[in-house]
Amino acid sequence: MYYLDELNEIQKSVVTEIEGPVLINAGPGSGKTRVLTYRIAFMLEQGIEPYHILALTFTNKAAKEMKKRIESLIGSKAQYLFMGTFHAVFSRILRNKAELLGYTNNFTIYDTEDSRTLIKQIIKDFNLDDSVYKPKSVQSRISNLKNNLINYKLYASNLDIQMQDNERYLFKMGDIYKEYVRRCFKNNAMDFDDLLLKTYELLVRFPEVLYELQHKFKYLMIDEFQDTNLSQYEIIKKLGDIFQNICVVGDDSQSIYGFRGASIDNILNFKKDYPTAKIFLLEQNYRSTKNIVEIANKVIKHNTKQLDKTIWTKNDDGMKMPILKAVSDNDEGIKVVNHIIELKHRYQVHNHEIVILCRTNSQSRAFEEALRRSDIPYRVYAGLSFFQRKEIKDAIAYLKLLINPHDDETLKRIINYPTRGIGNTSMTKVMLYAQQNNKSIYDTLPEVAEIGITGKAKEALMNFHELIALHRLRINENAYQVAENLLKTSGLYHELDSDKSVEGISRYENLVELLNSIKEHTERDEHIEGISLDEYRSLGYYLQSVTLLTDQDKEKEGEDTVKIMTIHASKGLEFKAVYLVGMENNLFPSIRATYDEDDLEEERRLFYVAVTRAEAYLTFSFATQRYKMGKLENQMPSSFLREVPEIVLENPQILKTQETLYSPRRDEDYSNTPNVLRNLKQNIAAKTNSPRIDVSNFIPDPFDSFEEGDNIEHIKFGKGHIDSLEGEGDKILARITFESEGLKTIVLKFAKMRKAK
Repeated sequence: MYYLDELNEIQKSVVTEIEGPVLINAGPGSGKTRVLTYRIAFMLEQGIEPYHILALTFTNKAAKEMKKRIESLIGSKAQYLFMGTFHAVFSRILRNKAELLGYTNNFTIYDTEDSRTLIKQIIKDFNLDDSVYKPKSVQSRISNLKNNLINYKLYASNLDIQMQDNERYLFKMGDIYKEYVRRCFKNNAMDFDDLLLKTYELLVRFPEVLYELQHKFKYLMIDEFQDTNLSQYEIIKKLGDIFQNICVVGDDSQSIYGFRGASIDNILNFKKDYPTAKIFLLEQNYRSTKNIVEIANKVIKHNTKQLDKTIWTKNDDGMKMPILKAVSDNDEGIKVVNHIIELKHRYQVHNHEIVILCRTNSQSRAFEEALRRSDIPYRVYAGLSFFQRKEIKDAIAYLKLLINPHDDETLKRIINYPTRGIGNTSMTKVMLYAQQNNKSIYDTLPEVAEIGITGKAKEALMNFHELIALHRLRINENAYQVAENLLKTSGLYHELDSDKSVEGISRYENLVELLNSIKEHTERDEHIEGISLDEYRSLGYYLQSVTLLTDQDKEKEGEDTVKIMTIHASKGLEFKAVYLVGMENNLFPSIRATYDEDDLEEERRLFYVAVTRAEAYLTFSFATQRYKMGKLENQMPSSFLREVPEIVLENPQILKTQETLYSPRRDEDYSNTPNVLRNLKQNIAAKTNSPRIDVSNFIPDPFDSFEEGDNIEHIKFGKGHIDSLEGEGDKILARITFESEGLKTIVLKFAKMRKAK
C-alpha cells in the first residue's frame, strides 16, 4: 500500500474509510480521481471481493481510466470490478432479468434517433400537428417523465402533471406516452431512459431480485453524485439499503445540469437520508493559483443552497485577472485574440494550454473569425465549428441559392427543408428530366406539370421556385435584409424558433448569430484593394468569405490548438489559461436566471466551474453592445463580475466606468439585491397556501385582453398580479407574482387564466 504515502491526511482518511455511508465533497483540483482509484484498490487489498463492489460513473472513458489505474496498482484482480456508467451497468442487470418484465434478454436498446423516429410515426398515426407536437420536444418530455419515475399510468392519474402539458396545448401527451411505451414493448425494445426506469421497476416489483442485488453489491461508489437525477438516486438507495456501504463523491458547487434533470438536492440531502454518514471535505486545490481560488470561493458564497466548503491552495498568489472591455461581439473576438498573442509571447504559453469558454455555442463565431485572421490554429471542442453546424449550413444553402440558383447540390439540400411535401418520387422525376434536357433543377421547376407531377408536390415545387426567384430580384439590396427575409419566408426561421427543447433553442440562437454576423458585415468599413465598399458589403462577398473559412483542412487530434468550448463541455478539464467571454447580464447569467433564484444559483455554479478550470491565467471579457435579432443593443456587464473581489482584478476600475449599467451589489442579507431578485426573494418568503381555483367552470379570458396591473386567476397557479408585459402579438411575456408560487414568467398566449372578479 505504498500509494497511501502519496496522499494528504484527508485523502488518506477517505481511502481507508470503507464501511458505512460516506460523502466525499470534493472541490475542483483536489485529486478526486486519485482518491477514488486508491479507495477501490485499498478495498480489494483488504480482502473485499471485486464482484461485491459496484462503481458507477457518468462516462465510459472515466470508468476505463479508473479501472486501468487500479490494475496498475493491484494487478488483474481489478478486471472483475462491476464498474461502468449507470446505463451500461443497469442494461447488464436488465438482460439477466428481462423475462420478469416481459422482455427477452436480447431486447433492443433504442438510441436517441430510434426513439425520435418512433415518436414521429406515432404523431403521424394520431393525425396530430407536428408543429405543435414537435417530436424532439415530445421526446424530451417523455424522457423527463421517466427520469422522475413517472410512467404512463402515473401520468394518467396525476392531473397536475397533465396540466403542465395542457397549458402548452399538448392535450394528447398522455396518449402519445402510452402508445410509445406500448410499441417499444411490442418491439422488445427499451430506450436509454428505460434502462433506469425499468431497473427501478425491477427492484420494486420483485423483492427477491432486490435482495439478490443488495447482497451482490455490498459496496457502492458513485462518482459525480451532484449530477444524478431522481431515478438514479432512488435505485442507489434501494441497492445500498441493507449494508449501507454507499460512498458518493461529488461537488455541490459544480452541479450544472439541472436542465437535464439532475437534482442538486441529492447531494445536499444525503446527510438527511443517511444520518450516520461520515462527511469528508477535499478542500485543498492542487491546480490553481491563490487568486483564482479566491474568486471561486467568494463568488460561490453568494449561493444559499450549498454545503459548507472552502477550497484553499498552497500554490503561489499568481497573476491578477484582467477584464477586457469590447464595444461589440466582433471587437471582443479581436481583443481576446490579441491578448492571447501577448500571453503566448510574454509567458511562453502554448496554444493547447489555452481555452476560450463561452456560455452558448453561438458565441464561438467571433472568436473563430479572429483566430483565423491571426493564423492561430483552433478547435471547437465537443461540438462542430459554427459554420459546420447543420442549421447554419442549411441557412447558408438558402443564401447560396440566391447567388447561384443552378447549384443542384445546394438546392437538393433545402428544397424539402422545412418539410413542404416534396417526396423522393417527385424529386427523382425532376432530376431525371433536368438531366435529360441538360438543365439545372432550378430551371426545371416551372415545368413540373410537363413532367407529370401533380397535386401538392407540383404546388410545392413551383412555390419553392417562386420563393427563390422573388428574393433573387432583391439580391443587390442590403445583405442583412435579404438574408433575414429569405430565412423567414422559407420557413427555416420558424422551424428552429418553434422547437423549445434545449437543443432546439441552441440551434435557433445559432441562426440568430448568423444573421448578427451578416448585419455586422454590412456595417463594417473595410478597405480591400480592387473591391468597392458596396461590393464588400454584399451578400455574395460575405458568402465567399464564409466558404473560405469552412474550406480549411480539418486539424488533427493532438495538434497545438487553442480550444473553444462551452462551459458545460469544460467540466472536468483544466487549462493553464482560461478566457471567460461574454460576461454580460442576460448572457451570463442567462436571461432566465433573472427571474428565478434557483436558475441564478445554477448559473453561478457554472461560473464557479469556469473559473476553476484555470491553473495560472484567467481573463474575463464583455461587450458593451451586441447584435441581437439584427439590432445593436446595449449590454450590462455580468453581475458575477461584481462578486469578484477587486483585490484580485488587474483593472477593477473598468467596471466602475459601467456603474450605470450595473445592478447594486448583493450582500449576504440581500438588502441590496436588484429589484427583480429582491422582489422574488420577498415573494418566495411570503408564499401562502392560497385556496385552489375552482376549475370546474373555468373559462380563460383571451390572451390579448390582459394589461399590466391586472389581478388574475390562473388555472394552476391560483391568484396573482401582472407585474409587467413585454413583447408583441403571440410572443408577449407576462411576469406575474402569484400568491402561492411567487414570481413566474409565462408566455401569455399559452397561459390559461382569467381576470379576477
